[in-house]
Amino acid sequence: MRSDEPQIYCVGGAVRDRLLGLPVKDHDWVVVGSSPEQMEARGFKAVGSDFPVFLHPKTHEEYALARTERKVAQGYKGFTVYTSPDVTLEQDLLRRDFTVNAIAQDADGNLIDPHGGQADLKAGVLRHVSEAFAEDPVRILRGARFAARFGFTFAPETLELMRTMVRAGEVDALVAERVWQELSRGLMEQHPSRFFTTLRECGALQKILPELDVMFGVPQNPTYHPEIDCGVHAMMVLDDTAKHGYPLEVRFAALGHDLGKGNTPADILPRHIGHEMRSVDLLKGVCERLRVPAECRDLAALVARYHGNIHRAKELRADTIVKLFDSCDLWRKPERFALILQACESDARGRTGHENDAYPQTAYFLRCAAAAQAVNAGDIARACADKMLIADKVREARIAAVERATMSTD
Repeated sequence: MRSDEPQIYCVGGAVRDRLLGLPVKDHDWVVVGSSPEQMEARGFKAVGSDFPVFLHPKTHEEYALARTERKVAQGYKGFTVYTSPDVTLEQDLLRRDFTVNAIAQDADGNLIDPHGGQADLKAGVLRHVSEAFAEDPVRILRGARFAARFGFTFAPETLELMRTMVRAGEVDALVAERVWQELSRGLMEQHPSRFFTTLRECGALQKILPELDVMFGVPQNPTYHPEIDCGVHAMMVLDDTAKHGYPLEVRFAALGHDLGKGNTPADILPRHIGHEMRSVDLLKGVCERLRVPAECRDLAALVARYHGNIHRAKELRADTIVKLFDSCDLWRKPERFALILQACESDARGRTGHENDAYPQTAYFLRCAAAAQAVNAGDIARACADKMLIADKVREARIAAVERATMSTD
């Protein structure tokens, strides 16, 4: 390759994951010594709106021109971007967030690592590349997500810089969509609790999710959780959902199922009477503020409201179980009720010493649900002379079916 031709480097997550021995899903490329006009002349398609990014004409992978950035306003959009053929690879790497993401690899496989990223990878440390880290509050969320994915710890100076950013109000400038994007990805990592404990360590959780932040230090009911507080319990429940590979909706429900315990009146602690409906109310505010998708919002509300009843499965009368099925819309969304049970399973296991407990309530409710669903509402409707009584007759038949199912499980 002639020296005056553009130089192309693989950068960021692809290099990091390859060094960690992990599967590489996507490649990011940096092009040094080129211009937008030259890229388009080579058949690349421009797609970047904030800075020049191009799609390869065959692989459709992203190629970005080497760039520098300058902070001009608060928030993660407050930047001006400079691209030119004279911007070097080292200048481009300098603007990246963590040293482990600031390693490049050339076409011959040689690594360019000006900030010691390989050493930090071996040590399991997230360290900021430069003071420019403080200019983008999204990097706090990304750091929390990497901690949840890899189990890495933060360099002391990086954690302190994150705290400084929070105190400076940078986190306040984050928009809801970006917060949810990073939060939802954090929920899907291997150890999602690390996402939230990281935010708490640097003070960002109080800004982003104060309803969760206040749960730490609040005592649990000593009958069930004598050794942990409400915040720790929520984290244990969340990690159990990850351990079992549950989907995003279940993980979000696990996160928010006990939010009402954070504002339990002091005079009734350590009991948490009525926390279920307080949790529902708080979740409504969280979901509106962060613009949480409907599937996550609805499942979380149902889990928050009914997890106590589901834990007490065998104490419930058949008519109460059918009422629960009605509220969860079992008849139209049976798959959602299965997700509710998954969240409740994780809630039950979110206690020290109970992480591997069985949860017989799942089999019990599934048996009851199958019995209730087997009732043929159409046959009942056709046999009912008074059409005004159809709904009552169907309900009575479902209750009778559930009663038989509960008797068969004793």
